[in-house]
Amino acid sequence: MRRRRLGLFFDKQDRDILTLVNHILEAPRLRSDDSLFNPNLHPHGVKELVTSPVSRMAYAVINLLRNLEGGGSRSRERLLALQALYDEVLSSAHSALRRNTARVLMQIMKSMVRAHGDVEAQLRLAHDFRAAALGTPRVVRRLLANYHLPEMPEEWNQLAFDDHVYDMNTQGRKTPTHLIMDAWIKGMRTITVLYDNCVEMEAADEIVKAADIVGITVRVGLEFQASFYGRFVDMLWVPRGFSSGRDFIEFLQSPQMAGLSELGREVLHWRRDMALLSLEAWNDAQRPALAERWGVAVPPASLEAFLDYMGRGHASLRRLAEYLQLHVRPALLARMDKIRPQAEAGDAEAAAELAELASFGSNDILEHWLSRKEHPELPDFEHPTANPDDMPELLRKSPGDLMRELDRIPTGYRMTLCISGLTVEDVTEILWDCEGMISHLEIFNLKGWKEGRLEHLREISELQKVLNCGLGPSIKQKLHQMIRRVEQSGDAARLAKFHDMLRHMPRLWEVYSHNPLGTRVGANSSSPMRSYGMGLVVTETLPRRAIAALRQNTQNVRIPLHMAVTEHITYSEPEDPGTLQRFLRSFRRLPGCSRLGMEKQRHWTASSEHSQVCDSRQSNVTNLGGLYVPDDVAHMSGELGGRRGMRYLNSAVSNWLKVFIGFVPAFGSFIYTQNWWVLAYFGTFIWFGITGVRNVVQMVMAARGATRGTLTHWKEHVSVNRICDSLLYTGISVLLLEVMVRVWLLQDGFGISVEERPGIVFAVINIVNGFYIFAHNIYRGFPRQAAIGNLFRSLLAYPVSLLYNWLLFLLLPLFGITDPFLYLVPSAAVISKMASDTVAAIIEGYADSQVNMRMRRWDYDSKIKNLFDCSTRLEMLFPREDALLQLARTGGLKNRGGVEAHTLERAIVVGALDMMYFWFYQPRAQEVLRARIRAMSDVERAVFARTQLVLLREREVSQMLVDGLLGRNFSRPLAFYLDRRKEYLRAVLRLCRAARIRDTAGTL
Repeated sequence: MRRRRLGLFFDKQDRDILTLVNHILEAPRLRSDDSLFNPNLHPHGVKELVTSPVSRMAYAVINLLRNLEGGGSRSRERLLALQALYDEVLSSAHSALRRNTARVLMQIMKSMVRAHGDVEAQLRLAHDFRAAALGTPRVVRRLLANYHLPEMPEEWNQLAFDDHVYDMNTQGRKTPTHLIMDAWIKGMRTITVLYDNCVEMEAADEIVKAADIVGITVRVGLEFQASFYGRFVDMLWVPRGFSSGRDFIEFLQSPQMAGLSELGREVLHWRRDMALLSLEAWNDAQRPALAERWGVAVPPASLEAFLDYMGRGHASLRRLAEYLQLHVRPALLARMDKIRPQAEAGDAEAAAELAELASFGSNDILEHWLSRKEHPELPDFEHPTANPDDMPELLRKSPGDLMRELDRIPTGYRMTLCISGLTVEDVTEILWDCEGMISHLEIFNLKGWKEGRLEHLREISELQKVLNCGLGPSIKQKLHQMIRRVEQSGDAARLAKFHDMLRHMPRLWEVYSHNPLGTRVGANSSSPMRSYGMGLVVTETLPRRAIAALRQNTQNVRIPLHMAVTEHITYSEPEDPGTLQRFLRSFRRLPGCSRLGMEKQRHWTASSEHSQVCDSRQSNVTNLGGLYVPDDVAHMSGELGGRRGMRYLNSAVSNWLKVFIGFVPAFGSFIYTQNWWVLAYFGTFIWFGITGVRNVVQMVMAARGATRGTLTHWKEHVSVNRICDSLLYTGISVLLLEVMVRVWLLQDGFGISVEERPGIVFAVINIVNGFYIFAHNIYRGFPRQAAIGNLFRSLLAYPVSLLYNWLLFLLLPLFGITDPFLYLVPSAAVISKMASDTVAAIIEGYADSQVNMRMRRWDYDSKIKNLFDCSTRLEMLFPREDALLQLARTGGLKNRGGVEAHTLERAIVVGALDMMYFWFYQPRAQEVLRARIRAMSDVERAVFARTQLVLLREREVSQMLVDGLLGRNFSRPLAFYLDRRKEYLRAVLRLCRAARIRDTAGTL
């Protein structure tokens, strides 16, 4: 019975994906030089002959997650895996929702890896993966909602950010590469990654390179703790002013930064020692007390286990509390099992305790079992006055002293003061002590807000406002209010300082009236427990659907902050204009038509100094991703649990069901309306035949799959699922057009028949059919130009239907039919259908061809750019000789130029192989390459041709393939190369010569 259910609900392709992913998961550790991670290999290139996109994505994700679990320093492997994964998911999306589809594919593959061992969940994810890969907007948006991922604009211009993020080298749980991958999946474009007191060069280098791969702007900063009235305040120092990531890494290697890092490491070593002392004290005193209170055994916590738990992260009291929560969890469950019978029997005390234990978390341990108020015997390393002599020098510094120390380092910077746990008096005093060197306030922090440490948020926001506006009377009034509160506290020294501020008030507000105090907002999501994940977004910059979805999602938090944003709209020429855009250019001289054919681009800028705390109803900032739950499998099971939906049906069953649902109303409609037995019993088959043939012709012609010179069969371009979808909707259209419109509305309602008024009948049928097709095109996620074109389909199909009707009127008498109207009247809907599908084949075929050409332009643009970059670097290595020409000869560079020349040589060979694969296998590739070559200059064409001539080196290229350029399965790519290289080179050289001749003729 189980086998039958699986056969009904999932496809063979789903099980193949499951087998593939699990095989990779259960295999030994991946090799770092695996051919799948070669960044020069294009996802649509020659490596398609040896592996599938699913396998390559699985390899990349598994490599990332395995490196995370191992906690090693294999940053190069992680970066190569991220590059491969990013290229794969972007290249897999064929619809208008390219980036959103890529985000979904990446998230599903992550979940599939995490769900290892749960066959049911993995099968559902595999099915969702295949559905998402089609890029249907409706499916992609549903899956985005499943994972609490807001839809992002495809222009990728959203203001999505997080100014307070950690990786595993400090307080987080993810490697730098994994962190960047998750940030991109969430849709963030800007993040600030903070390191505790010092940053390791390897971590900074990895985070910068990973962010560059996916196009995220990353700022790397240091988090310091300054001594302030017997406690620590957090200050975030972010260096700036670097032209590239390499400049930033060189800055970290400077002597000044090396000295600062040494001071920071002293802080880390001291905290580690104090955390271990706290753990020993907990084992000696608090653990027995907890065991006595619960009435169950609580084993001692191991120092080694705690250090393993920390990994490369930094020790702190909170991290110790998180570890102890996991350590005491078995004892906690034992206590719950012990009192559950009493609670079920009606014991109120047992029920209350059971509820308390169910919510027991790291905060409870921190507040009750690691608190020095309740347990004075615990060592104190959270207060600077506890051990002033033993404390490292950096922790003893006040905010002003720390700022003066950092100001000596020769670089620009941004300094942010975290306001969690601070009053408005504290913030004012710190700003005064730092003499204007603090540039931003972290006005909101999700973690601090959740812990209830932002009690004075509104007052601090008002202080920021009056300082930025330079309102002297308002500042004076606020200082008087602060002085009255300080008088009540009885702190004479502090009261004297505030009176001094009042006397020298201009020194405070003149600084910020000229350099406004900015705003930073962060999640500070570092805990592995249940919490809000990283990422925030300004809702105004999202699509309307995403804004509506965020309002309905209860897991998203409306941040009580209104961020001032400005919209900028510009118009520019498209990089690769289509036929319609080129046509519209000719009308630009007309009044009001100067922007026809141009692309509209929208940009957003945020003014952090004008951001204000507000009510949740006025807020325009919300968090991304909802609640974070560390157990991905449980999270996924919650989304996928319950009964299987219809979307998990086997594709063959689903397709037959679609055809059946479309066939029933169509057959019934023909039986009901037709008197001629041919149409009554065979009209449905004729109707479906027209639709099927049109779809096949349309898909084949859109891909140019029937032309010579390609190695793909025309069947490879035909989608059975799409044909079945069309049959479903076309079957319903018979009921709509034939019964409801022609018979009920026109004939019975208005007395209009095709015999008397054929023009009116065909016009109404075509108009209704046009709107119907437009609606289901939008629902099915067709290209926008195809859906809009179908609005005019009725207008275009009207003369075609009249033409078909006239031709049949002339042809039927030739077959001995004396009264043609006897057959033309009941065939009106079929004639209209033939006309409509004739126009549809042109409109939708053109739209499909544009999708294929857009994909090929992306493919060729990236490969040609890579080839030109490699050739430029190669020429710079050999300035006195023609390196490209030498590269095309037997022996190539003959081991000259060192490792860099060898790397460039292999990259050019890979590029030529990918270009050859495009030419023979990818739809519309030959057409796009012809256009690209025509647009090149003579010099560019010469360079391009020489990069392809490396394929003449048959022996060397064959040896590269055999030696593992594409992995161990080299037989297919080797045979492809040997069989087709000459044909490809003749075609490319012919194109380059023909383009040069045309350019010369045009010049003459």
